Amino acid sequence: MENRLAHSYSTSESLISTHKVLRNTYMLLAMTLTFSAVVAFVAMQMNAPAMPWWGLLIGFYGLLFLTNATSNSSTGILSVFALTGFLGYTLGPILNRYIGAGLGDIVALAFGATALVFFACSAYVLTTKKDMSFLSGMMVALFVVLLVGIIANIFLAIPALGLALSSLFVIFSSGAILLATSNIIHGGETNYIRATVDLYVSIYNLFVSFLQIFGVLGSDD
Repeated sequence: MENRLAHSYSTSESLISTHKVLRNTYMLLAMTLTFSAVVAFVAMQMNAPAMPWWGLLIGFYGLLFLTNATSNSSTGILSVFALTGFLGYTLGPILNRYIGAGLGDIVALAFGATALVFFACSAYVLTTKKDMSFLSGMMVALFVVLLVGIIANIFLAIPALGLALSSLFVIFSSGAILLATSNIIHGGETNYIRATVDLYVSIYNLFVSFLQIFGVLGSDD
């Protein structure tokens, strides 16, 4: 009887902890997305120049390392906003390019598609409570393929390869959302700062990938 009570109490505590991580993650995610959008708007108004690929990589991975290193302290919150603000800034020139070319509808379509994929993937895991850890191996393999493809495209600059990479990024990011959400509700991720970064980066990649895909498809019409 005591063992059952102890198990019940432990399970209850685990559920409370999981719900807290989930709530804090979505709250911080909403705040960072808003902040990122504001920074992107400011960058657009300033006509900020596009960042070179090496600058994007250095800034992203440097701030990502900082965020992971400080994720267990209050400084981690500042690191998250620094990272998401940086990525928001990189969106400014990209959005200006599309809007300047009269492709504002492509931007709206990419935003809608990103929101749809995110909510669909999150709702699926939250509703079914399915453990998506089986995706881990596939995600590693996809990451390697994407890395090789990105390096190759830097030198080859083949439009078809760029389109294929964007499509793979949509699949990769969707899987990352499923996996990150599953990790939260099954206790695999107990740090809401790291969880927020995982979801934010997936949303960012989804949005940029949809922009590229719809931009290419739209130009063929």
